[in-house]
Amino acid sequence: MLGMHFTGEVPFRRVFFNALVRDASGKKMSKSKGNVMDPLDLIDSYGADALRFTLTAMSGQGRDIKLSTQRIEGYRNFGTKLWNASRFCQVNGCVRVEGFDPASAKGAVNRWIIGETARTSAAVTEAISGCSFDEAANLLYRFIWNTYCDWYVELSKPVLNGADLDAQAESRATAAWVLDVIFKLLHPVMPFLTEELWDQTADLGAARTEPLLISARWPDLSALAPDPAAAAEVGLVIATIAEGRSVRSELNVPLGARPPLLVVEADAAQSAVLAAYAPVIGQMLRVSEVRVEASAPTGAIPFVVQGATLALPVAEFIDLAAEKARLAKEIAGLAATAEQTRRKLDNPDFVARAPEEVVEENRERLSEAEAARERLQAALARLS
Repeated sequence: MLGMHFTGEVPFRRVFFNALVRDASGKKMSKSKGNVMDPLDLIDSYGADALRFTLTAMSGQGRDIKLSTQRIEGYRNFGTKLWNASRFCQVNGCVRVEGFDPASAKGAVNRWIIGETARTSAAVTEAISGCSFDEAANLLYRFIWNTYCDWYVELSKPVLNGADLDAQAESRATAAWVLDVIFKLLHPVMPFLTEELWDQTADLGAARTEPLLISARWPDLSALAPDPAAAAEVGLVIATIAEGRSVRSELNVPLGARPPLLVVEADAAQSAVLAAYAPVIGQMLRVSEVRVEASAPTGAIPFVVQGATLALPVAEFIDLAAEKARLAKEIAGLAATAEQTRRKLDNPDFVARAPEEVVEENRERLSEAEAARERLQAALARLS
């Protein structure tokens, strides 16, 4: 009313209502219950940005926010992850290059991350414009933690440590360019961390025309089209490493074990990609080599990635009979948990009388048990 009185204009034409913030168990915060979480205490413990990101990531419309210190701590670790990635870039000379054109990148890994950056930028922009702040935060989380930190940084290490100076220069410029875009996209959600990193990288490489991140221009990467060939090449490498890690984890293969990765059946293009990326696959998947075999030997666990059949010979590192027994026991336990939880949820009286947070907790327990059982059943099928 004051805005209309003094200016004659409506001050806000779009208003966003966030959901109710409850405690970790879903109960409404109350001083009499003693379950109030003081934002100032949380900021002292975890930082303002971690709290902001938590509330943003959980702000989906029509869903109450169950605020827990564990989740806030997790997003503080996310900030630490970005800080460490920025430090990695500094140590490895990844600085801004005057006139760098991301569209001119030649390396497949660089073309892939540039395409992913453009795609994420467009998706985040659309989500924020539509007030889907939780979607924007989760897009940023996945891109920064998984795509950039976990995959791009690791896949670029062989190039940064290699002898090809032109490839090194391109990777350094690309890493710095993507990092600058990340700072801009993440700034509305984590302003203090990103402004600090923006300032710390201000004197690295080419001079910035935007001294403060808060006044920097929002990125428009619509001119950068994703590269399908690069995405397919890098996607095969990532899928191979990720699926191989799942096999190792599900079967309790020791971390120190280094079996070879066998390419049992793959087309010429897939075989060439796996051979070219053998050093980084060996390092990230902890395998001794990548080699082609006509068939998988006894004791090798096969898995399929994008139509290619690969295998890890792990029989010498684990007790196959004991692993089968362990998996069968865990599957039976998960099946019992799922059945017990399903009976509760199928009971109309339970759903009607139990508190909403208890019903939701049981639904989550059922979903987790079924997902874990399916994963272990796949592992047992591999062993068989």
